[in-house]
Amino acid sequence: MEHELVSMSGVRIYIDVFYQPFRLGFESEGFVAHAENITRDRFNFEKMRQRTLALYDCKYVPFSWDELDKKPELCRRAVYELLGRFGGAAGSKSAQLTVYEREVIRYALRWNGAFKFGDVSICLQAGERVSRRVLRSLMEKGMIKPNGISTQRHHTYVLTDKAVQFY
Repeated sequence: MEHELVSMSGVRIYIDVFYQPFRLGFESEGFVAHAENITRDRFNFEKMRQRTLALYDCKYVPFSWDELDKKPELCRRAVYELLGRFGGAAGSKSAQLTVYEREVIRYALRWNGAFKFGDVSICLQAGERVSRRVLRSLMEKGMIKPNGISTQRHHTYVLTDKAVQFY
């Protein structure tokens, strides 16, 4: 579950849970390990750690161990709210894309590599016409690009940086 990041000084730091599609970093912080009798060096390290997460464009989401233990429903609700906010709520950047387009991008993020036309059809559970229209629209919006050199037929596609930053 731990996700490793390397700070600007080369130190390896770890976040408890990293959710790649929305770049959320969840941390469970115990009072003893993170606050009780904290030294200046440890305090400085924690600040460097938070800056490193910011450099990786990671949204830092800390929970105290007591919250997780005694108020799990409250923590779960907070996570659902974050996922809802970053997952395409009305009025957000995601509202500029159709539901099908957002779903293809999410699928491709999970796939983590080149995907085919058939993958899009399976993902959307839609026919050939709908899948082609969605792929064409994503290409026009600069969210995906063909994976290859052909200018006529495209067999595989990859997400662009714009799509990755979008989520």
